[in-house]
Amino acid sequence: MSAVTDDGPPGHLRPPTPQDVAGGTGTGRDTTGGAPGGPAPGGTATGVGTARARPAPDETGSGARANPAAEFGFSGDPGQHGVPADDMLHAQRTWDASLATNRLDDLGVTAERRRVETAPVSTGVGLVVDGDPGRVREVLRSFLDHTDARLLVLDLGDVDGAGAVVREFAGREPERVTAWHVAELPAWRGGTATWGACRGKLLQLDTSEVHVVTDGTVVLEGDALTPLVAAVHGGAVAAGRTGLDRDGEERRPAGPGKVAALGGELMAVRRAAALGAGVEEARDATELSRALRGALVVPEDRLPARRAGEPR
Repeated sequence: MSAVTDDGPPGHLRPPTPQDVAGGTGTGRDTTGGAPGGPAPGGTATGVGTARARPAPDETGSGARANPAAEFGFSGDPGQHGVPADDMLHAQRTWDASLATNRLDDLGVTAERRRVETAPVSTGVGLVVDGDPGRVREVLRSFLDHTDARLLVLDLGDVDGAGAVVREFAGREPERVTAWHVAELPAWRGGTATWGACRGKLLQLDTSEVHVVTDGTVVLEGDALTPLVAAVHGGAVAAGRTGLDRDGEERRPAGPGKVAALGGELMAVRRAAALGAGVEEARDATELSRALRGALVVPEDRLPARRAGEPR
């Protein structure tokens, strides 16, 4: 099976944040007059898009402002004492703005904004099939129903006829599903195809900016990919449904926010970063996530997904 990679023009992902890659310890303050400690454009409330120390000229248009306090109801004097008569007015404005934001979130505006921002980011889902035709059908159907991502499916040995299900989906929706059928059985079934080798092939065959790793047991019940892609778009190298921390040799659940590693059931990763992380040597997605250079995050929002076979 040949490996194909893309040599196209630069994509739409923002670069990883310098603080995450280089391990910097910024104060979170924006000395150019922006919102202190606020997320970078496209970031989320989990800290994925951390504030940059100095926005580019084309992002602010004017640099530091002489009296930013006045925009928020303060008098603008150096001590920020304000006008006594305006204290209640400012408090009311702040309260009203907070309520308005919460109402917009309740109406799904935040989710829609994320979908719009990440729409230009190409996304591919890599799936390794190793049996259980009923589960394969349920998983594939859910990804087709709840995402616009391209599905790349590697069928190992047509175990229990699962390959026939993959052929059915690829024949019915060829623009969404691309499949490769190989004779090798997976190593976890006594064959020679290791997890790393399978994932390496799927990453090479993909041409997307963001590659989604799933263990083949996750069924989507809604748009579970956009929050992950938005986190990567905002500066993370990878984002997952679950996170892990390390205490000695034990793996403990962690998140939301930045974590030491990601669980392997559903994880979105910058494809270029994964290709350079020695994926072929990894035994699972958690090992791959630990090899990546950059921030690993778990979104704050609960993702609409479940294990195949679990009750709805």
